[in-house]
Amino acid sequence: MIEYLSSNLWLIWIIISILCLILELSSGDFFILCFAIGAAVAAIIAGCGLSLTWQIIIFAIVSALSLLLVRPALLKKLHKPHRERLSNAEALIGQTGRVSEEIDANGYGRVAIDGDDWKARSSDGSAIEKGTRVRVVKMDSIILTVKPLRD
Repeated sequence: MIEYLSSNLWLIWIIISILCLILELSSGDFFILCFAIGAAVAAIIAGCGLSLTWQIIIFAIVSALSLLLVRPALLKKLHKPHRERLSNAEALIGQTGRVSEEIDANGYGRVAIDGDDWKARSSDGSAIEKGTRVRVVKMDSIILTVKPLRD
């Protein structure tokens, strides 16, 4: 078996490359992919008949070049910069909804936003009637501060 593998080193490099690709599926940061590329090139070199020393040197060089050139290009292309993602609570600020239970003056009521019902109070302390459209201006814990929208 060892004799077979030593005469077919390209097969070992292919197996290493496939294992690296499988590991890359679990990470998604394109780091391990660079080693898969290096192993694939080493497999080609092994198929050409170069010695194990040259195969390892080429594997290391191609992997390093992939880390420097391929990985940044893939990250830039596939992980495009985007606005900061807001958490659920922060995403509510600026949203509009309808008063589902009248908000009392200097008191509380309820506001429906995207199918969820939230405890709410008025931003200026005034009463807001049921059915009025409102915009969320602030959030304290689970209590929204809203102001009515004038259509």
